[in-house]
Amino acid sequence: MDYDNKNIVLNELIGLKVLVLSCIDKNQKGIRGVVIDETKNLIKIKSGKDVLSLIKKNTKFRFYYGKQHFDVEGKEINFRSDERIEKGLKYYKRRNI
Repeated sequence: MDYDNKNIVLNELIGLKVLVLSCIDKNQKGIRGVVIDETKNLIKIKSGKDVLSLIKKNTKFRFYYGKQHFDVEGKEINFRSDERIEKGLKYYKRRNI
């Protein structure tokens, strides 16, 4: 599966490296790790020995795929993973390649 700046909002996020760019909870800014699970509203990140649950909405993430990275607003992925293709299309259409 190839990721690009446009289709990142439609694809699977589990297994991708992630950095929290901004968040309402200022203590969560800068968290790095790997996405290990997600629900509709939460994304679970393994950071070192800790597993952290972050609210997707109002958080800005940077996902890494190989040497590429993609910045994503939480509202663009605030769906269940199995609903992402259907509901994420409106964000897909707005994103630039």
